[in-house]
Amino acid sequence: MQWVDDGIVLGARSYGESSVILELFTRHHGRHLGLVRGGRSRRQQPVIQPGNTVHATWSARLDEHLGAYAIEASASRAARLMESREGVAGITLLAALARLMPERETHEGLYEAIELIADALPEVSVAAPLLVRFELEVLRLLGFGVDLSECASSGATEDLVYVSPKSGRAVSRAAGEPWKDRLLPLPAFLRGETGIGPGDVAAGFRLTGYFLARHVFEPRGVPMPDAREVFLRFVAPPV
Repeated sequence: MQWVDDGIVLGARSYGESSVILELFTRHHGRHLGLVRGGRSRRQQPVIQPGNTVHATWSARLDEHLGAYAIEASASRAARLMESREGVAGITLLAALARLMPERETHEGLYEAIELIADALPEVSVAAPLLVRFELEVLRLLGFGVDLSECASSGATEDLVYVSPKSGRAVSRAAGEPWKDRLLPLPAFLRGETGIGPGDVAAGFRLTGYFLARHVFEPRGVPMPDAREVFLRFVAPPV
């Protein structure tokens, strides 16, 4: 068995004296592991840092085996990301979200989104709204999509400013007014409007965070990634 693909490095862990098990999110083969022999060498270490894109050849005797990677550097971002705390937190969060997807399940759209966000980091103002949309897409792919198409109460498609925490559906301003303290704000940039106002990105992360915790992390008995809280400090710095 053999294939060749592009992949973004999510992480690596040591294996034996000189090798690593490399975790990539590939364009055509999804999240995929493989052994890199000599991965701990000085030549390979800079290549296998999180956020970098590599050109990978995977081979194994049988498809279900771990297999081995032969890799070449394609796009190097890690050095830039490691220069700032927001870059480190952002790429760590992105990798944690990507790991929610089942192994070897193809999601070319997610691959392209990961590459886009990795290129945008560490610029929080650019990357943060993209990360909110990424979290929404991960929720959708896991079967917990948030429906922002129409009001859950009236069916209206205009002036949708809330999301019901119970149903995960949008609610219009008029229908939600009596219960607005119990509803989640729906920021304008997720309603398809141009421009991002003060507090919109933080509201977006609050929205996605609620449903990620409820449907993904809590049922699995694991906490939200620490990197998410760290990254949010740059999105909405304490006053």
